[in-house]
Amino acid sequence: MIRQLLITAGCLATLAGFFSGENEADAGDPYAMTQVWAHNYAMDRPWHGGYYYQNSGVPQALIVPPTAHMRQTLSWGVSQNQMYPIYHQYGRSAGAPASGAQGRFRATPQWPSHTDQFGVNYVRGPW
Repeated sequence: MIRQLLITAGCLATLAGFFSGENEADAGDPYAMTQVWAHNYAMDRPWHGGYYYQNSGVPQALIVPPTAHMRQTLSWGVSQNQMYPIYHQYGRSAGAPASGAQGRFRATPQWPSHTDQFGVNYVRGPW
């Protein structure tokens, strides 16, 4: 009997604390520091690589969701498959089309050996 009474009192105390709102936890933004690092990295470097997309003649931006943070590059032959962070993100006021300006970019080699040589680069969409 005393055991049931203690269990009931414990449950009521837990529910009272839950509904009172006094114990609200605020974890903050866990990605805040990562966003700062990505922003600082992107400010100093171009969003495109050294190759142009074959169909348009300029580097092409592949827009990925704003929640995407990593990209994988693949290589033929000896395994050089690697994961890299996606640093660049365009704003809501970015113009169309999503491609780079004409410049001195290399064409895709006749026998490409890496996915970076196709001229398609990941850019995160606005949040």
